[in-house]
Amino acid sequence: MGREGFNILVVDDEKAFALLVSQILRDEGYRVKTASSGEEAMKILDTYEPDLTISDIKMPGMDGIALMEKVKEKYPDTDFIMITAFATVETAVAAMKRGALDYIAKPLKDPEEIRQLVLKAYEKAQLVSENRALREELRGEFPPMEIIFLGLDTLLEDIKAVARTDTTIMVYGETGTGKSLIAKVIHQMSGKSGPCVTINCAAIPEQLLESELFGYERGAFTGAVRTKKGKFELANDGTIFLDEIAEMSAALQAKFLRVLQEKSFERLGGLETITTNARAIAATNRDLRNMVTEKKFREDLYYRLNVFPLHIPPLRERKAYIPELTEYLVKKLSTKIGKTIKDVPRESMERLMSHHWPGNVREIENLIERAIILNRDGMLSIPPFEQREEAIEEDMKSIEKRSIENALRKVQGNRRAAAGILNISLRSLQYKIKEYGIEV
Repeated sequence: MGREGFNILVVDDEKAFALLVSQILRDEGYRVKTASSGEEAMKILDTYEPDLTISDIKMPGMDGIALMEKVKEKYPDTDFIMITAFATVETAVAAMKRGALDYIAKPLKDPEEIRQLVLKAYEKAQLVSENRALREELRGEFPPMEIIFLGLDTLLEDIKAVARTDTTIMVYGETGTGKSLIAKVIHQMSGKSGPCVTINCAAIPEQLLESELFGYERGAFTGAVRTKKGKFELANDGTIFLDEIAEMSAALQAKFLRVLQEKSFERLGGLETITTNARAIAATNRDLRNMVTEKKFREDLYYRLNVFPLHIPPLRERKAYIPELTEYLVKKLSTKIGKTIKDVPRESMERLMSHHWPGNVREIENLIERAIILNRDGMLSIPPFEQREEAIEEDMKSIEKRSIENALRKVQGNRRAAAGILNISLRSLQYKIKEYGIEV
């Protein structure tokens, strides 16, 4: 949910103050509507569902507390920030005991105060939404447990034993074995109230990964126009899953180790020490033990992560379950695509059973999806893998040829300019032109 999808309702009988707050928040990218009374706010609710309502407590007619109770009857997930000209502890506590997220005093002395309070509500709503989506995924689109753990009875027993602890878990497995799915299953079984926050250490540039993990304060670096919470902070009371952990730099490994040991960190540019009780799950498709020996991964971090290792065996080691997995994938994917598959011919199943599956479950799922799309007679036809690889190679050559032709067309046949567009050397381009018989 982006900020433009976060609905805010500002309610205050002082129209100038309501307009001031709404303009501050619109400048931050939020969608905002205003009302000058509780009664007007209730009418707006007929067509507008607020994620957050900012309301004055003292208003003629319906006051802020009464409005909060009525709004929450209609939209229970709506958060409230109360506005009060009587900035006393008693007023704030009374409002928060009745369900308010926070409060703010007026006159507003610093616009940053309202920005930070609303950011807090926005991030909370995001996490609630992500957690709800995860639970729906696990109940709906995600495979049933008996499919996830085909041939993995021992792994399932280990997960059941460790899920409700706070023990750090290290998941090992080749690409495509389902490491991220296993992490989500562990989180689901843990019963933790917080979200499962995922970060792929290989997908984020090194200079950005630290700010993603630990967050940053406003002004910490160029472009840091507001404070941002990091993944460890967002995962409090829940789980943080760090995929491709072996790709983390040595400097960042040291900071990550400190979080695991002390459960605390500082945002970039910040002095405040922040604590987190997020449970860490890491994953890799590499041999961390060898990386430690080669001085490419910290030994102390390895032992801290490897408290409870889980190993997901590759699909080729549990081929006996491929028919059952295929049956599930055919049902799931044919429904998704909108095609009817009546049967899997014996020769197709034999090909599935005999393949090495370097890409594991992800590879077989992609292959079956493609076969369903291409089927003409309701039969799942799997061509010999040699033919498939040849077809893929031909597809790649066709794509490459079209790219070269398009680049040459854009520059009216100027080979040097086309090489620049394609980011290849002029000699390579000339070779490809000759190979594909392209007329310039």
